[in-house]
Amino acid sequence: MTGLDGFPDAALLTLEDFRSADAPMGRCLEIARAACRTEIPILVLGESGTGKTLLARAIHNSSRRAAGPFVSFNAAALSDTLLDSQLFGHEKGAYTGAHKQLRGKFEMADGGTLFIDEIADMSPLAQAKILRAVEYGEFERLGSEKLRKADVRLISATHYPLERYAGSDGFRRDLFYRISGLTLTLPPLRERPNDLKALVASAILRAARLQGRSIDGLSRAAADALFSYPWPGNLRELDRVIHAAVAMTEGEVIEETSILVRRDAEASRPAAPPRTGGDDSLRAAERAHVLRILEEHGGNKTRAARALHVARSTLERILSASK
Repeated sequence: MTGLDGFPDAALLTLEDFRSADAPMGRCLEIARAACRTEIPILVLGESGTGKTLLARAIHNSSRRAAGPFVSFNAAALSDTLLDSQLFGHEKGAYTGAHKQLRGKFEMADGGTLFIDEIADMSPLAQAKILRAVEYGEFERLGSEKLRKADVRLISATHYPLERYAGSDGFRRDLFYRISGLTLTLPPLRERPNDLKALVASAILRAARLQGRSIDGLSRAAADALFSYPWPGNLRELDRVIHAAVAMTEGEVIEETSILVRRDAEASRPAAPPRTGGDDSLRAAERAHVLRILEEHGGNKTRAARALHVARSTLERILSASK
């Protein structure tokens, strides 16, 4: 199969399942295969929806740690206390609401791989704790002074161009160097024109199977609409559009009227946050990106949060901290 989407069982993915006819993706896979032969931390960069979690799982399944656990954790939208608890666990009574002992993700990943998505959203305090855990394999559960150890291979991911912002008030430079033993950059879908046909075909087959439909293909106009679109939401958007198209198709051929994509100029903008006014801090870039998405959605915070794939509380926090 081709690409990062359309596999029957993502939990079983290996790098052998990945193919690409485009140079940027081919280079990414080349580095990923090298990463499987090492134990050093990996940093995966890429716009939202490019398949960072799937690639991380495939690397784990292709490495010597494949028999161990793969534990995924999203660092966005959590307070320091909850993030600490989720990563390193807590003892009963460690804080209000901690009614029982909890093993953290780091402990659960012992002998395997811990994947931290949106690592750039971690607070400085959380960054310091994960740095210690990655360097020494040591951590403490919240509410305990007992030192625990875990043998964990770390894969981190973010949609931010993290190297540009490392060392700012948003992300520790020492942590950046520690987590980026090998850096993989997943290209956006608009930079994978040679893979697009196979990805569309795979998505149609999967959507048709899930919906119990028989779809023979696309009309010429529908194909033109799909292959000329820049896909700012990448593979996640492609999957959504194809599933909707199959649902709206009454016959066996998908027509252009069933292709629900944005046709305005904004659709071609990359998802990564822009540089703003000479301030290279992660916080400034985050603020500019959020404000732009909020403006696109007419000031509706609920819709903007959905477009950003974050909780509304996270969006509110970003806007409040930026005032």
